[in-house]
Amino acid sequence: MFRHAIRRAAIHRPGGSRVTSCALRSWQQQPTSCLIRIARSYHEFGRRASAFDAVSGSKGQGGNPRDSTLPFLTNDTIYALSSGSGRAGIAVIRISGPGCLDVYNSLCPTKLIPKPRYAAVRTLTEPTEPGNDVSSPSAANANNVLDTDALVLYFPGPKTVTGEDVLELHVHGGPATVKAVLSAIPKSTSSSTIRYAEQGEFTKRAFLNNRLDLAQVEALGDTLSAETEQQRRAAIRGTSGVLGKTYESWREQLLLARGEIEALIDFSEDQHFDESPTELLRNVTRLVKEILHSIKLHELGSQRSELLRNGIRIALLGPPNVGKSSLMNLIVGREASIVSSEAGTTRDIVEASLDIRGYLCSFADTAGIRTRSSLLPAEEKEASIGKIEEEGIRRARQKALDSDVIIVLASVEPHPNGVEGYRLNYDLSTLDLASSAPESLLVINKSETVPPSVLAQLIQSFKTDVLSTALPEDSPLRSQDPILISCRTAEQRSGGVDDTDPGKIHHLISRLSSSFAELTAIPQDMEHLLGVTARQNELLGQCRDALEDFMAEANPNPNPAIGEGGITGEEVEADIVLAAEHLRVAAGRLAAITGKGEAGDVEEVLGVIFEKFCVGK
Repeated sequence: MFRHAIRRAAIHRPGGSRVTSCALRSWQQQPTSCLIRIARSYHEFGRRASAFDAVSGSKGQGGNPRDSTLPFLTNDTIYALSSGSGRAGIAVIRISGPGCLDVYNSLCPTKLIPKPRYAAVRTLTEPTEPGNDVSSPSAANANNVLDTDALVLYFPGPKTVTGEDVLELHVHGGPATVKAVLSAIPKSTSSSTIRYAEQGEFTKRAFLNNRLDLAQVEALGDTLSAETEQQRRAAIRGTSGVLGKTYESWREQLLLARGEIEALIDFSEDQHFDESPTELLRNVTRLVKEILHSIKLHELGSQRSELLRNGIRIALLGPPNVGKSSLMNLIVGREASIVSSEAGTTRDIVEASLDIRGYLCSFADTAGIRTRSSLLPAEEKEASIGKIEEEGIRRARQKALDSDVIIVLASVEPHPNGVEGYRLNYDLSTLDLASSAPESLLVINKSETVPPSVLAQLIQSFKTDVLSTALPEDSPLRSQDPILISCRTAEQRSGGVDDTDPGKIHHLISRLSSSFAELTAIPQDMEHLLGVTARQNELLGQCRDALEDFMAEANPNPNPAIGEGGITGEEVEADIVLAAEHLRVAAGRLAAITGKGEAGDVEEVLGVIFEKFCVGK
C-alpha cells in the first residue's frame, strides 16, 4: 500500500523518480516516521481536493466556480460600442458591471430606472458634477443634452449576457452623437471604476460568470467571423452548448473512474471492495472504449467543419491550352489568370477565393502538365520542357495532392499535321492524381467544336480505351460521366433566348456544389459536431492518446481473452497507479476544452480565444 502511495506522490510532483527513490529509502530506514509523513500528505491532499471541487464547477455545486480560480476577474464597470462603427440609424452602447445604475442615474438624473427588460425612451444628458442640483436651469440647459429619444434597457444580473448587471443605450447612430455619449459615460459618479472594455471582454465575463463555456465562446467567435452561409450554419451548431456538456460529462465520468481506482490503490489492503482490481479495470475499460469511439466521431466532425471554416481547396489540372485559365476566370467572375492561345501561359499557381452556393472555396489554376501520355508521336520530337515549366509542373502536382477537389480538364482538339478528325487532349497522370483525391470531376472543354454525334463517339472511346483500362478499379472517374462545357460559348454569351446557361458553366458549378455537400456531409443527429474547432480537435487528440495509454496499461497481456475470464498463460499485472494517471491526463485535456475543472492554462487559452473578438463583444 505504502509503495503505491509513494509512487502516486511521485507522479503528481516534479522530479518524480527522485521523489520515489528518496521515499522508498525513508520507508526502509524509518517506517514509522515515513508513515506519519504519508498520512499528513494524504490529509493535505484531501483538504485541497475538497477545496478545489468546491470551486471547479462540479456537479451539484452552486455559486460561481470561476471567481476563486481566476485572478483576472475584476469588479470594474465596462462599456463599449457594440454595433458597427460609422454612420448608422441606431448605435448600441453596452455597459456591464456593478456601476450600471450609477451610469443611468448620471445620464438620466430626473427619470426613474426603467422596469427590468422593458425598453424606455429617455433623454440623455451630460453628467453633472457631484453636489450640483440636477433640476437647476443650468443642468437642464439644452447644451447638456447628449441625445433625445434614446432607447434604454436595463438587465439585472445574473441572468444576462455577461452574468452581471447590463445597461444598453440605443442612441442615434451619427458619429458625433455616439462619440458624445461614449465620452460622457466615464464621467458618471460611481463607486466602481468605469472604463472602456477590452477586446472581447463582454464575452470573457460571460465565460467567467458561467454563462458560456469555452466551446460556446469559440462558436460565438466563428459566428461573428462567418462570411458564407455554410460557415454560419456550422458556427450556430456550436453555440447550443451541447459540445461543452458532452465534454464535461466525459470528464466527470473519468474523474469518477479515477476516484474508484485511487480508492483501490489507497485502501485495498485495509478494506473489502465489492469489485476486484481486474473487475474494476474491466468496467473502466468499457467506459473508456465508449469515450474513444465518441472522440473519433468528434474528430471526424472537426475535419468536416475545418473545410467549411477554412475553405475547400480546388485544383484545376490538365495539359496546356485545354482552358484551365478560361474556366477559372468564368467561375470567379474576373480575370484572375492570363488567357492566351499560346500553350504554357500559366507557369506558377494562381489562386482565388470565392463563395459558391454558401461554401468558401479556394481555386488554384496550375501550370499545364505535359507528359508522354498527353503527346502524340509526332509531337514528342518537338516537345521540350524547360526548367521553369518543369518547376511549374512540380508545383501543380503538389497542389493537387493538397487539394480537396480536383477538376481534371481535357479538350476537343483537331488532329495535328493535317490529319482529319478530332481527338481528346488529356494527360493520364492528371487522371491518376484525381483518382486519389477526396472528390474529383472530369470536365471536357471546347465541346462546341464538333457535332454532338462526333463528340459522343469521342467520349465513348475515351471511356473504353482510357478510363476503364488505365485507371485503378476503385477510381471514381471510371464510372463518372464527363461534364461537357464550352468556355468560348460562355464568354461570348451566344446562347439562345431560352438558354440560361451558355457553355454549361452553371451546370459545372452545381456539380461542384454537390461535391462540397458530400465532403462536408454528416448525419443530421450529429450536426452539432460541425462546431468542433481546431483547438478542440487538438485537445481531443491528446485526450485520445491518454486514454489509449490507459487501455494499454489496463490490459498489458497480449492474450485476447484477458478481461473476459479466459486468461491463459502467464498474466502480467496491470499497473493501476499509472492507469489512474492516464485518466487524470485525459480528464485534464477535456477540462481545457471547456475551461472547467483543473485546466491550469485557462488564462493563456482565454488570451488566444478572445483576441479574435471585437471590442464591443
